[in-house]
Amino acid sequence: MWTAVASLAAWSWLLLGQGFFWRTDVRLPSRREPESWPSVCVVVPARDEAAVLPVSLPTLLAQDYPGRAEVFLVDDGSTDGTGRLARELADRHGGLPLTVGSPGEPPAGWTGKLWAVRHGIGLARARAPEYLLLTDADIAHASDSLRRLVAAARTGGFDVVSQMARLRVDGFWERMIVPAFVYFFAQLYPFRRIGRDGSRTAAAAGGCVLLRAEAAERARIPDAVRQAVIDDVALARAVKDRGGRVWLGLADGVESVRPYPRPADLWHMVSRCAYAQLRHSPVLLAGTVAGLALVYLVPPVAVVAGTAAGSAPAVAAGAAAWLVMAGTYVPMLRYYRQPPWLAPLLPFTAFLYLLMTVDSAVRHHRGRGAAWKGRTYPRPDAVSEEG
Repeated sequence: MWTAVASLAAWSWLLLGQGFFWRTDVRLPSRREPESWPSVCVVVPARDEAAVLPVSLPTLLAQDYPGRAEVFLVDDGSTDGTGRLARELADRHGGLPLTVGSPGEPPAGWTGKLWAVRHGIGLARARAPEYLLLTDADIAHASDSLRRLVAAARTGGFDVVSQMARLRVDGFWERMIVPAFVYFFAQLYPFRRIGRDGSRTAAAAGGCVLLRAEAAERARIPDAVRQAVIDDVALARAVKDRGGRVWLGLADGVESVRPYPRPADLWHMVSRCAYAQLRHSPVLLAGTVAGLALVYLVPPVAVVAGTAAGSAPAVAAGAAAWLVMAGTYVPMLRYYRQPPWLAPLLPFTAFLYLLMTVDSAVRHHRGRGAAWKGRTYPRPDAVSEEG
């Protein structure tokens, strides 16, 4: 009973005291257009992305942007003809100018993506852009996406404007895991706090980050975060630590086209960076497991165990916590156009995330931690020790 009461108390605080993380109305700020449109360079790191480029790249080339803009796609050692395909798509669709570059293999201390971003920013510097749009190769943009991002940054005075791309949800496992992924992220980094002046909370979503070039130079992006596996959060923190203003919200018209058809694909998406999020700390891992159990698993267990034991207080406290939990999840399900009856199943999804987090730690200690497309990255201090 007392454990159920503790869970209910935790949910009461999460409901009201964690920046209203569960609300999904944090969208792009004012759409008031600026008096003049600054130049923008779009940097797209791409490694073995031939399967998604035909859907995503044409949407970037077709941007309806009043100012000067061009796209730099950086082929990060692909073996599937990503660079060649990008040039063919540009020839076929036209639109914004496209430059395809290749940086070679990343040196020690760099993740492949950030090494590619560094190369792309280096190519873009020759054009002296005022803004950089860092976007992943699997992200499709509405035709006015760049226009809206720049208007929000320019008129709102933000150094970073980032949108959490709407991930693909098609099939049972994507329905169970994907909306919860964004829900848990917002719980860790409440969007309202990120955009608030004076707040220390900082985060961005790597699929869509508009970055003022001067702020990038001041924060030494990407060199300052070159070892970061969770590079979007590290980028936002570096910019904010140097006095920059950051905004993050849910996207309209920015969508990931990458499919996750198998449970194993989704498992890897989470487990490859979960332990890095905990700074590779066994203490933080233990606290996270205990916290997930208390907040998400105790309510349904209390209802079942309390019913079996005839303990009405345990059932009441567990049911109340479960109800608050499900209620806070409904807005995210609606954002992802999913039925609200999935909300009571959140404890099951949280249990999967608990297992993924533990698996991430196990993989790390076996030397297979932050692995992505044939590369495995050690924790930053390990690289420093080797250097």
